[in-house]
Amino acid sequence: MSAPALAISGLSAALAGRGGTVLLHDVSLDVAPGEVHGLVGMSGAGKSMIGRAVLGILPPSVRITAGSIRLDGRELVGLSERAHRAALRGLALIPQDPLSALNPSRRIGAQVTDVMRLRHGLSAASAEARALALLTDVHIRDPARVLRCYPHELSGGMRQRVLIAAAFAAEPRLIVADEPTTALDVTVQKQILRLLRDLQRRHATAILFITHDLGVVAKLCNRVTVLRAGRVVEQAPVADIFARPRDEYTRALFAATPRYDRPGDAA
Repeated sequence: MSAPALAISGLSAALAGRGGTVLLHDVSLDVAPGEVHGLVGMSGAGKSMIGRAVLGILPPSVRITAGSIRLDGRELVGLSERAHRAALRGLALIPQDPLSALNPSRRIGAQVTDVMRLRHGLSAASAEARALALLTDVHIRDPARVLRCYPHELSGGMRQRVLIAAAFAAEPRLIVADEPTTALDVTVQKQILRLLRDLQRRHATAILFITHDLGVVAKLCNRVTVLRAGRVVEQAPVADIFARPRDEYTRALFAATPRYDRPGDAA
């Protein structure tokens, strides 16, 4: 078997300072090459904290106190900032809020092509041609016009498609998707999830998909880790966890999820 694209082992984190509040407790999970691994829990469970730890963008007030994060077998914990940046060339992020993630003062074309020029050394012309192809892949009409736009000139769904294109532009081994459809309406959310699933399968990219939405997990993920108050309470293939959730907290998450096949839940 090939090594995991991402392997987290015994990860703990706390607020900096003596006696700081513990935020993550001995978290372990792995994401296999080509797998979509769901990370699920209520708000405040620590899901985004894990994603930020992988990306190396924890706030200064939080420190990793124990454990290991390996990307393609390379240890990330303890690296210098420069070494960490080099190690993250195989990693990309799809953030939660596309408007705040994009630079409002720069055109879309510059923001997408920067990734390819930095990571792959492409010329400006080659990067633009690749950007046009990627925007076509994410079903954006008239991609040449969109490359000339500023973020505020696009809808929320269009901005999220741009961020997905930018993530795949880096040709990453792993994408951290931090609730990338939360800010979108239900119809656009379905389109974005279908698009993400199709691109993931085409490129065989591993994804750590952070969400509180079990419906999204059912549609997209292969395995799932359930997090509560910074602790892993359950891990299983998606089919197993939906059929036989073992932990009481997991069962409570299912009970709190609206079911539109039962009378009264659609209200």
